[in-house]
Amino acid sequence: MPKQVDHEARRTEIAEALFRIAGTRGLEGASLRDVAAEAGISLGRLQHYFRTRDEMLLFALERMNHLAEAGIRKRIESLGREPTPHEVLRESLLGMLPLDERSRTGYLVGVAYFVRAVHDESLGAHARAGIPNLRAFFADQLRRAQDRGEVAAGRDPESEAMRLICLVEGLSSYVVLDVQGAQDAVRLLDGQLAELFTAPPPSCRDGRSPRAGAPVPS
Repeated sequence: MPKQVDHEARRTEIAEALFRIAGTRGLEGASLRDVAAEAGISLGRLQHYFRTRDEMLLFALERMNHLAEAGIRKRIESLGREPTPHEVLRESLLGMLPLDERSRTGYLVGVAYFVRAVHDESLGAHARAGIPNLRAFFADQLRRAQDRGEVAAGRDPESEAMRLICLVEGLSSYVVLDVQGAQDAVRLLDGQLAELFTAPPPSCRDGRSPRAGAPVPS
């Protein structure tokens, strides 16, 4: 019988080769041939799984995002209870920062895709599609926090959600450039959240444990 090939596993192996190139020398000049050589396969075999560089970049980016989301979910579930809005936001935002080698590589893959997306309408549409969903998710957490009395009612959840996204995007750039240390970036993020969450959570005010019921981003 012919050997069965796990196509998803092969695509993942190629993505891992792409990550290694991104982490060591960047993706600006990396071609499909370069990635094929790093993966130990022929160019023709690689193109069996990815017809273009853009397809390969998109798959790698989505894989990295999936791994980051899984890590966020695991940390929140490790709390052993339903998370507060503050906890959901903080873990989600920390998961977006390039705080270790793996997430740094993921950021570099994202930058490479972003550069391509600026000049390609179809790629740009895909790149833009996730931001409204992320903003809506963060805004929903802030509305829940307002209902709990943790965030001032006068704050606009949509604007504050976008402010948090922009903060993390800016911090990510400077962390990768070594302008900002990883721990300093976390400190600045915590400072922004502390300024936003001006009221103590219900558990601190009346001794009761709050119920959040918030889904983790999927």
